Amino acid sequence: MRRQTATGGSNPVGSSRALRLDPLSLPIRFDAHDVRADGGIRQIELHRERVILHRAVAGMRMAIKVRVSDFRGIACRGLDDGRMLMLVHRDPSLSVPLCISDDNDEIERARALWSEIFALPQLPDDTPREPAQRRRRHSVISRRRPRFLMRRRTGALLEAPRNYAGEREIIARN
Repeated sequence: MRRQTATGGSNPVGSSRALRLDPLSLPIRFDAHDVRADGGIRQIELHRERVILHRAVAGMRMAIKVRVSDFRGIACRGLDDGRMLMLVHRDPSLSVPLCISDDNDEIERARALWSEIFALPQLPDDTPREPAQRRRRHSVISRRRPRFLMRRRTGALLEAPRNYAGEREIIARN
């Protein structure tokens, strides 16, 4: 007897080594890797207008609903043995993998199809970025007061210290 799954097939969606989701069969529910979640797995539900992420962190179960329009677009990420198609969000923990393959033609076809279905732009491929240029130590900013002290008023002495050198001291005695 075969084991039934939520998708109705004998294997869950994306159960093979390479993740391949069919954009024409939405809604889709599948498991994905999540470093922060308990057990390292989160469940993702993809619909045409929203994405729901189910995961548990430190024993607390949560479901995060994100509109598809809140995502930045569809992008490719390079892997060691292939490429991964991602639904990219500003928060990297909310990004969703869509397809993993080593065939560039398949990735490009899937990228165009997902972009059309979700009405999101195709983002350029990730290229390694150069780190920002290091600031000079003697710049104008380095001489400024620290940011948390900028909100406070600068201290001033109430009166200048008085110097009584060369004067005769008068002491009152009873």
